[in-house]
Amino acid sequence: MAKVSHNARQETRAGTGAATDGMPQNVAVVRLGHRTRRDQRITTHVFLAARALGAAEGVLCGDEDESVLKGISKVSELWGGKFSIRYEGNWKKFVAARKKEGAVVVHLTMYGEKFEEKMPRLRGKDIVILVGAGKVPREAYTLSDFNLSVSAQPHSEVSALALFLDRFFAGRELDVDFRGKIRVVPNKCGKEVVRGRND
Repeated sequence: MAKVSHNARQETRAGTGAATDGMPQNVAVVRLGHRTRRDQRITTHVFLAARALGAAEGVLCGDEDESVLKGISKVSELWGGKFSIRYEGNWKKFVAARKKEGAVVVHLTMYGEKFEEKMPRLRGKDIVILVGAGKVPREAYTLSDFNLSVSAQPHSEVSALALFLDRFFAGRELDVDFRGKIRVVPNKCGKEVVRGRND
């Protein structure tokens, strides 16, 4: 099936630019084995976390789910940044192509090695992060350069991705200005939201 791309502002490829202004590496997050009826909410949260925490691109694999693609694209349109999202019918082909371009492939799994111990070998490189839904195919382990565990305890793939990205970017992702049409102003008590283009 042909790939479908959804991007509010700019298509980004590994090795061609940062995810958001000020981010030095290109990070793609691949959601493996998405099931439309069962995984919609968690898959959406995986991509929300990816976008907010410095990734450049989200790639949906498994069931083609327009509601997820359009929903994330709408978030990017309103809240800013350069995050792109698309569907890819053949995840192994996508991973192989990115590896050929020089990206490092990381599979997040509770059965992997401790992620913080490998972080020095990952920083400064373009990476592809595999995040599974349901039963992860064996090829995800064998095609990856690193199988990494964010704690060997049961928890969410969303929290694993968030912790990994925060360590990878060393907290710099939290200072990015997304320049969105909607912005939340930090407030000690109450809510302050600014609406309107912020170019």
